[in-house]
Amino acid sequence: MNQSDEHASGNTNLMGSDQAPEVFVTNFHRRFTGVSATANAVVSGQKSRLKLCLVGDPLPDAPEPLRYHRALRSSCQRPSNRPFSIWHVRRNMEMSAAIFARDVLRLPIRIVFTSAAIRRHSAFPRALISRMDAVVATTEAAGKLVPNLASVVPHGVDTQKFTPAEDRIADWQATGLPGKCGIGIVGRVRAEKGTDLFVESMCELLPQNPDFTAVVIGRAKPEDSAFEKALKTKIDACGLTDRVVFVGEVPSHELPTWMRSLSLLVAPARYEGYGMTALEALASGVPVVAANTGVYSSVIQEGETGHVVPIGDREGLRHAIQKMIQDPSLLRSAGELGREFAVNSLSLNNEIDGYQQVYDRLWAGESFRTRRAA
Repeated sequence: MNQSDEHASGNTNLMGSDQAPEVFVTNFHRRFTGVSATANAVVSGQKSRLKLCLVGDPLPDAPEPLRYHRALRSSCQRPSNRPFSIWHVRRNMEMSAAIFARDVLRLPIRIVFTSAAIRRHSAFPRALISRMDAVVATTEAAGKLVPNLASVVPHGVDTQKFTPAEDRIADWQATGLPGKCGIGIVGRVRAEKGTDLFVESMCELLPQNPDFTAVVIGRAKPEDSAFEKALKTKIDACGLTDRVVFVGEVPSHELPTWMRSLSLLVAPARYEGYGMTALEALASGVPVVAANTGVYSSVIQEGETGHVVPIGDREGLRHAIQKMIQDPSLLRSAGELGREFAVNSLSLNNEIDGYQQVYDRLWAGESFRTRRAA
């Protein structure tokens, strides 16, 4: 979708006769990113509770999206049961588009922004965030970095979609990869995600653990192609080309199948705003070894459902992985505990309820615009 074209067409002929939806959720990104995944999960539950429209690019579990100019027309009138519609945005372009609708076109809407970053936003997004009607942070740390904070609502995981394998070895063998068990990393192939730390650990550990094969699930952007090539060269030099496999990006509907086929997820990022893959792994009955960034230390029960190691600690990461994979019964029990924790404490319904409370407070007239970051 060409957003500039959408803005141009949205400036004219905004008269519309349809009653507005209660909530517009924006998704201005053609690729299915981590932000897309979290938005998709929430919308999958919200659509049965609210009159909701998706704006922009499609999401797998969302209603058919409206184009931006059509959403503007639909926002000209207030919902029949609300004083205004809410536009829920998650990206800079989406904030800009919603601000244009509210402040230039003077449409009866309010804007909610979700912020996951645990480092200070740069100048442009800070300026946009300051104009939000309400900001929802995904962690307490993220909440300290934004103004207009309405609530802290952690991401949740769909425990009906991400489920444990009935026979994990059979599920792994169904991938067509060698070995009996899989160790995986999920996410973009780049230094920030710690893909090099994962590969180096696998090059050391796999020769002594013949039942395991490692899989890298995710794509490298063009600017990271040299980084990916260097990793593959290292793997080849270690004679492990068949046992450290880059499968690229997989469609979102296939990720639960890949996740439940793993015996261990590794998340060695040097920086992570949140870290949904850990939640998805735990819901799938898969223990996790992760670096101490994002929410990993709060969702991994140390020594029970996995391990958290210092950021960039190669030796600590390798040791924690070896500790997990040397005992199949430990992997199995850790996975069972992880699944139990995900169902009881990481449910997607908690996130959906949290957003609903923010919406209801806005509709009731509560203002968050003066609440500044510390």
